[in-house]
Amino acid sequence: MFIKDLSACEPFLAGDATHVRELLHPEKADLKINYSLAHAVVKPGQTSLSHSLRTSEVYYILEGKGIMCINDEHALVKPGQAIYIPPRSRQSIHNPGSVDLVFLCIVDPAWRQEDEEVL
Repeated sequence: MFIKDLSACEPFLAGDATHVRELLHPEKADLKINYSLAHAVVKPGQTSLSHSLRTSEVYYILEGKGIMCINDEHALVKPGQAIYIPPRSRQSIHNPGSVDLVFLCIVDPAWRQEDEEVL
């Protein structure tokens, strides 16, 4: 059995300026998965930098509200919603609120720095 506690994950500032803690990655533990799972936070009034991944990604909103931008589309997102981000899409998320915007990021295949381009 493999269990990883969020508090045991070292926080870091990702290339898109979100605060991230990586929970699962097949290259960092003996896991038979092809995806990676991270916990991300965008602080109030902040926006992640516009970026693109070669891979697909899903955001699952846990707390707060945000404005998700994928290519030329914009939508308000809230807790309980999953957002699919197709490969090579220009993406960013803005937190217009007064509390942290907290979400999970699932990247498939697993996230690699060389697959991300900050625009």
